[in-house]
Amino acid sequence: MIVVDVSEEELNRFYEKLKQEAESAGYHLNPDEEFTKELLESILINKNRYGYGACPCRLASGIKAEDLDLICPCDYRDPDLDEFGACYCGLYISGEVLSGEKKLTSIPERRPGPDQRTKVDENSHKQTITDLPLPVWRCRVCGYLCAREEPPETCPICKVGKERFERFL
Repeated sequence: MIVVDVSEEELNRFYEKLKQEAESAGYHLNPDEEFTKELLESILINKNRYGYGACPCRLASGIKAEDLDLICPCDYRDPDLDEFGACYCGLYISGEVLSGEKKLTSIPERRPGPDQRTKVDENSHKQTITDLPLPVWRCRVCGYLCAREEPPETCPICKVGKERFERFL
């Protein structure tokens, strides 16, 4: 087993940086600072070990191409936030959970098994707009576009709420 130490200074810098980035993009880190720092320490250990910050809540293979979907923030964060109010590991929480309007519940694993995961298709760039796997949402205030099941809780550009988004495609 490889043991990779993370200094307290490195961890605190990472925490402050991620907290600022999350808040400026309309996301919220878990307010339990001790818990959050334990998760961040594991992300830093994975970054030192593998060369990328794999989410600590899932087992990374050590092969970046196979783990792209679980590099923090993972591909499952936003759907988990929309549906459950927190991501699978609990690093990110929704504004509703932060304000106490919504209670946390258990979050089921959303990541498909290895045999169900699709590899990057060299022909994927040939898709047409009608082939998009997710709807595209547009912020009516600033024009920000994002492709996901639901619009973001807060626009990362102009900071308006999700009610200001319209389905674009």
